[in-house]
Amino acid sequence: MHGQTMSGWLLVALCAATGAYCLLGVRSGRGQDREGAAGEALMGFGMAAMAVPASVLAPPVWGWMLYAAVFGGAAVRALWRARGSSVHTHHAHHLVGSLAMVYMALVMAPGGAGSGHAGHTAGYAAGGVPLLTGALLLYYAAYVLRSGVKLMPVAAGTAGAGGGTFAWGARPELALACRVSMGIGMIAMLLTV
Repeated sequence: MHGQTMSGWLLVALCAATGAYCLLGVRSGRGQDREGAAGEALMGFGMAAMAVPASVLAPPVWGWMLYAAVFGGAAVRALWRARGSSVHTHHAHHLVGSLAMVYMALVMAPGGAGSGHAGHTAGYAAGGVPLLTGALLLYYAAYVLRSGVKLMPVAAGTAGAGGGTFAWGARPELALACRVSMGIGMIAMLLTV
C-alpha cells in the first residue's frame, strides 16, 4: 500500500487488531467457526502486513510473491471447503478475499501489473480503474453494507439475553464487526491499487 503514512498505519492497526481478535475466535471456537476464525485471522494479519507504508518498509519482489503464494493457498483451501456447500457462503467470501489479496500482491509487486507501463491500459474501464479492482470494490461495498445492517440492534429487550459466561472470542456481534472492519480495510487497500 503506497498511500499516506498516517492512513497506512491506521489500516495496519485496524487489521492487526482484527486479526488478533480472530485468534481469540480460533481459541474459543469449534469446528467450522474455528476454521472461519483462522481464515479471518490470516486475512487480518496479511492485510496488516501489506498495509505497512512503503516509506517505512518496501518488501522485495519475493515478499510480494510470498503474499501471493500464501493467499493462493488460502484460496485453494476456501475453494475446497466451498465445493458443494450451498449453506456456507462464508467459504465463498473467503475465496473472494484470498483471490483479492493475491491480485493486490501481484499488482503491488515491483514490476507488477500496476507498476509498469506494459499492461497499463489493458483491463481498465473508461475512467481509468481496472475492471477487476472495480468489481472487487463493488463486492466489498455491498458486503460491508449488508454485514453492517446485521449489526443494527433488533430490540432493546434482547440485549444480554442468554446470560452465562462472558467469552470475548465467542461474541457473534464482535466477529461480525471484525468482518465489517476488514471489508472496509479491503476497500481502502483496493482504492490504492
